Amino acid sequence: MSRSAGSRANRRGELPPSPEPLPSPAVDSHTHFDIAVGGEDRAPADAEVDEAIDAAVAVGVPRLVQVGVDVASSQWSAALAARRPEVLAAVALHPNEAGAGAATDDALAEIDRLAALPRVRAVGETGLDRYRTGADGWAAQEASFRAHIDIAKRHGVALVIHDRDAHDEVLRVLEDEGAPQHTVLHCFSGDAGFARRCIERGYVLSFAGTLTFANAGSLREAAALAPLDQLLVETDAPFLTPVPYRGRPNAARLVPHAVRALADVTGTDLGQLCAALTATAERVFGRW
Repeated sequence: MSRSAGSRANRRGELPPSPEPLPSPAVDSHTHFDIAVGGEDRAPADAEVDEAIDAAVAVGVPRLVQVGVDVASSQWSAALAARRPEVLAAVALHPNEAGAGAATDDALAEIDRLAALPRVRAVGETGLDRYRTGADGWAAQEASFRAHIDIAKRHGVALVIHDRDAHDEVLRVLEDEGAPQHTVLHCFSGDAGFARRCIERGYVLSFAGTLTFANAGSLREAAALAPLDQLLVETDAPFLTPVPYRGRPNAARLVPHAVRALADVTGTDLGQLCAALTATAERVFGRW
């Protein structure tokens, strides 16, 4: 994703209303407050971001992971996590940024520096994208992915993976390098077969609003396979807005839609699922 993509997302319509609060606290394991609140043209004011965080807390989501996609947004994410106790940060160069040449030595060194900060608990989103980046950028993507895996392992933090149309390649790189102790497939997009391969390796599958889409039957089959302790939910806001608001901008406060969809798919009591998601998030990212 990019800031320009975020700006387009913000122009799609009015923000949906907040859902009914969850019965127990849950988590948004992957969100982009800078893009969702600010967009391409400006950095959001602290008061605007605070309002968005408070709205998530009000519906039962007091734990959030703010994710960087380039050096600037990673620095912003780390600063937000230092300022707000509800937020932890993930830092990285997005694979599409890497494919466009952003994974310079200086940029990777800054991600390495940020990953050592106490409120930065993950390196990501990194990975491979065979959809938006053409073949001429794949080698750079893979080199960046390998560098991010090394950073995550050296700092003892989680790895958050962006995988688009690159399932086999992602697993190959992880096997080559050795995955960190905690590895999350952000916005899981595979089928049941790929889910089994990830589950066998101990990876955590994070599901977004796509779980609610009418054409996502194979995704729901994949979610139903995962043990509760290998599941997370996310918004990826402002992207992937759940039904019935698909096509409008997403927000962290809408994550209860994904939580309820996951409860239906797994046949799990909603309160039990919230507790399991919180426990998994704290195992992967540490305590808030």
